[in-house]
Amino acid sequence: MSLVSTTQHNGFTFDPSTAPENSKFKPPSWVKCDPVTLIDPRTTNGFGDPWDWRKPTFRGIDLTRTDPRVKVKHYEIVCPNPDNKIAVVDVNILDSTGRQPYRGDVLIKGKHIVSVGKKLSQEDLTGARIFEGKGRTLMSGMVDAHAHFTWTNASSLDALDVMETEEHTLFSARSARTFLDCGYTQCFGAASAKERIDVAIRDAINNGDIPGPRLLANGKEIAPRNGALVPGITAFADSPEETRKVIREHVEKTKVDNIKLSMSGEEITERLRAEDTTFDDESVAAAVEEAHSLGVRVCAHARSDESIMQCLQYGVDVIYHASFISDATMDALEVQKNRVYVAPAINWLYATLNDAAAFGFPRTKAETVGYKRELEVAIAGLKEMYRRGIKILPGGDYGFAWTPHGTYRDPELFVKLLGMSPMDVILAATALGGELMARPNELGKVQPGYFADLILVRGNPLEHIDILSNQENIDVIIMNGRVHKSAPEDGRI
Repeated sequence: MSLVSTTQHNGFTFDPSTAPENSKFKPPSWVKCDPVTLIDPRTTNGFGDPWDWRKPTFRGIDLTRTDPRVKVKHYEIVCPNPDNKIAVVDVNILDSTGRQPYRGDVLIKGKHIVSVGKKLSQEDLTGARIFEGKGRTLMSGMVDAHAHFTWTNASSLDALDVMETEEHTLFSARSARTFLDCGYTQCFGAASAKERIDVAIRDAINNGDIPGPRLLANGKEIAPRNGALVPGITAFADSPEETRKVIREHVEKTKVDNIKLSMSGEEITERLRAEDTTFDDESVAAAVEEAHSLGVRVCAHARSDESIMQCLQYGVDVIYHASFISDATMDALEVQKNRVYVAPAINWLYATLNDAAAFGFPRTKAETVGYKRELEVAIAGLKEMYRRGIKILPGGDYGFAWTPHGTYRDPELFVKLLGMSPMDVILAATALGGELMARPNELGKVQPGYFADLILVRGNPLEHIDILSNQENIDVIIMNGRVHKSAPEDGRI
């Protein structure tokens, strides 16, 4: 199936000047194809406090920079043989600095890269496991910024809750391995269907008990009782005080690295729409304050414009989806682009529209509830974000029947739907991942001193980005200096 939509006018198959009943969304300039202007007239936030989107602050915190109270934990994965050597010789090196691929050798000792580019000597190669380039590309492993190890390839949202804990944990371990099998060496947890599974999987990976990517773990997503997308996988919080209590339990008892707020609806529920906002301002502010005071970051399911603006006014760190964003909110997001990451999960929208029919959700139904409209509005908004230099990362709600684990294709969709350059997509999937994991000098690049989390790809992803969508094109995977995958003919001693 083609990844490009059918006949469109200015990118839309609907009249962008119209909206469904009860819609609050007014088509922004990039939807109407009008000139972009700075138009936000607001001077106060939801508390009535002064709000200047050009110089955003909240209670003394500068919202253009990461809150200094946030202290992301740097986990180490066990390295059983620190003297181990791996060499990749005469390979095309895509180093994620923005430089075009170049021929050279790479040497790994223990779990770190120690040499990049220069021809290795016989002394370097002695005792090393040697992989020959043979026209292939060596690049950093990728990031999924919106990862759900516990999403069970279910055929509905409610079905995420039915698996018993023991089987659910085993499934999640397989999901972790699947991410790694597909070349993803970094994952930012976006919610766990059960309280401790993300944390247990993270610790098992770090201890060397199971294979998987580096993981920053999450707990159950948090929502008001009348705003939960899936009650069975939600921790409820109906007030600022209850929100703080739940977050303290997540951090101090469950030991999560991230907090997830479910701040807007989802069209597939047909009761909480994408434009509906679930949290009041007081609870969002309390959530961010509590999480940051405990050193952890906040991510948010935020499709509605109001919820996106709440994220920006109160300091949410990672915004998921961001579909219905207005001119004013886009302006505010641009000002905070050095602090905020956007992981749109564009494949969820695309696949729900095009691939869910075999699982009981036909295209006509998907269009009726609003996914066709949301996909096209989201594409237009994301193109505008890309134009403004906002950080857009791959990762996207994989783990439903029509988006099963192992079908990760965000880099391909970013090029074909959003018009991003292949190089910018590779940088988003690698170097920006290192930033998101708060280890920009250790993860996401092929550079001396970085962790040896590398993939050897058949071909050049800058010419054919879709090769990254199929794990069969990834011949060798090295994680933390250990060979996770290789072909039988690769890796002579």
